[in-house]
Amino acid sequence: MWAPYASDPAKTRGRLIPEEESSFRSCFQRDRDRIIHASAFRRLKHKTQVFIEHEGDYFRTRLTHSIEVAQVARTISGALGLNAELTEAVALAHDLGHPPFGHTGEDALEELMRPYGGFDHNAQAIRIVTHLERHYADFDGLNLSWETLEGLAKHNGPVTGELPWALAAYAEKHDLELDSYASAEAQVAAIADDVAYNHHDLHDGLRAELFSTDELAELPILDRNFAEVDRLYPGLNYYRRRHEALRRFFGVLVEDVINFARIRLDEIKPQSVEDVRGAGRTIIRFSDEVFTDLKEIRDFLFQRMYRAPSVVEVRAQVTQVVRDLFPHFMAHPELLPKQWRKDVEEAQGETELARIVMDYVAGMTDRFALQEHARLLGTELDPNRSPL
Repeated sequence: MWAPYASDPAKTRGRLIPEEESSFRSCFQRDRDRIIHASAFRRLKHKTQVFIEHEGDYFRTRLTHSIEVAQVARTISGALGLNAELTEAVALAHDLGHPPFGHTGEDALEELMRPYGGFDHNAQAIRIVTHLERHYADFDGLNLSWETLEGLAKHNGPVTGELPWALAAYAEKHDLELDSYASAEAQVAAIADDVAYNHHDLHDGLRAELFSTDELAELPILDRNFAEVDRLYPGLNYYRRRHEALRRFFGVLVEDVINFARIRLDEIKPQSVEDVRGAGRTIIRFSDEVFTDLKEIRDFLFQRMYRAPSVVEVRAQVTQVVRDLFPHFMAHPELLPKQWRKDVEEAQGETELARIVMDYVAGMTDRFALQEHARLLGTELDPNRSPL
């Protein structure tokens, strides 16, 4: 059974639009299922994690990343006695707001939207699940439970100061208590995101040949992982050796989170989920030692992968795709698909129009953005550029 500080679906704060609950699924299971069936979730299949979607079948996409995050999150939740269904729902939905081309696309949209309130992918995820998914007869969005929405809004910690406009707009009608910490389940989803990308970005960087196995073996934590593999399996095949070492690296991160969370929980001794929200600090996190080691690994990835010349070259090209599409639709909103035109007709002023165009462009997959750019503007990525 769950720990006393876990989120109990029987004590949910409910949904903005009241619904008759399922007779065989908890509210959090139902949230998870609605997220999986959402159009925005399917589109993650063709959205960038690090490498542009068409650059290789083996590189992670936002969809495979989200699935890996959910798997890590369920494991940690189970070990800590938390509600795995809520954790999984937040984990699966946490990247729904990402535009095409990953953080590159986000940076471009943020710049373009600066005169109209800006762009924030976490706030956009809230906008998607509360407004843009329009499939149900009784409401816009997915009408998720309060706890799932809270987790999406503040899984990275309290949201204070000036709120992103999309989040502020929703907060006016549904108080998610943004100035407090989220449930332990949402905190687990956040740290699972860190575990997953630190692990799989090393995999993808190796496959793209942006750095070597020998270079990885000199990094903290990984040096011990490779040494253990070499001791247990002398002469192991090159590919198996690095896979075994990265598998152990993955395990170190998960075990560290679980062990440190248990220390924090023993210190705080929360007796309810409200005690977790009011603890005044993050409970689910890496230990200081592992956090320091990961900073060195992240610095390595930043220099050798995220800012690799081949990656930067593509980023420059796809940034231009977003910079071209947004003003083109602003100037020609009649080019938006039929289902968007009613919103355009009802838009009051330039800011509302910009936010509609932003919703449309942000929802594009990598391939659709490239196709639309070629169709509408007659240009495409350099076909002679060698793939990574």
